Amino acid sequence: MKKIRKALAMGDLLLCLALAVAYGIWQSGNWKRQQVAAVSGVEEKEEAQQAEIRMIALTFDDGPHPCYTEELLDGLKERGVCATFFVTGEHAEIHPDIIKRMQEEGHLIGNHTYSHIQLRKGNREIFKEELIKTNEILEEITGQEVVYVRPPYGSWDKSFEQELNMFPVLWTVDPLDWCSRDADCIMRKIVGKVEENDIILMHDYYETSVDAALRTVDELLEEGYTFVTVEEILFD
Repeated sequence: MKKIRKALAMGDLLLCLALAVAYGIWQSGNWKRQQVAAVSGVEEKEEAQQAEIRMIALTFDDGPHPCYTEELLDGLKERGVCATFFVTGEHAEIHPDIIKRMQEEGHLIGNHTYSHIQLRKGNREIFKEELIKTNEILEEITGQEVVYVRPPYGSWDKSFEQELNMFPVLWTVDPLDWCSRDADCIMRKIVGKVEENDIILMHDYYETSVDAALRTVDELLEEGYTFVTVEEILFD
């Protein structure tokens, strides 16, 4: 009888050990499944957040202006928003400190010719010289190569893209801010038209335009848009 009880006790012990091992394996597998589910959940959440990002680009031509561009930069900095500035060489040459500030605060700087010249059939070489001159001025100030150009009035020659290694940037929303002195009207024109991945054309050489731009930023941020530079719209 003692041998039988001893055998039974040994069997119980082995059974307990087997159950403990099985339970441990189950727990380990369950923990791994939980970890995989947690990681998967985080990835799905991140993908959903990325999918919800609606990007737009705010661009400004003709500056820098000694007063209005500074006011605009102050407002954009306060709101944590970056923009793209297509500057003329003659204004950049006069206000290099504003160009440096644009660069330091994360804005993209592009070429808008030296004197705001419009490309025509008879002035191709002069237009090209103005682009080159403005590039040299900007590169001297920023230490960076200029890649993007906003041709005045949208007039462009595709052969310049290879000749100068420059990429033209036009626009999809134009509120004609330069010919209005009603900031609210300009803002409503933009907000009523803008969609994801739009490029908005404005000018930082007019007080009303700067006021309208900051009102537009406030409205579109509230609607869930994210402001980026044009390169993120064009190439991301």
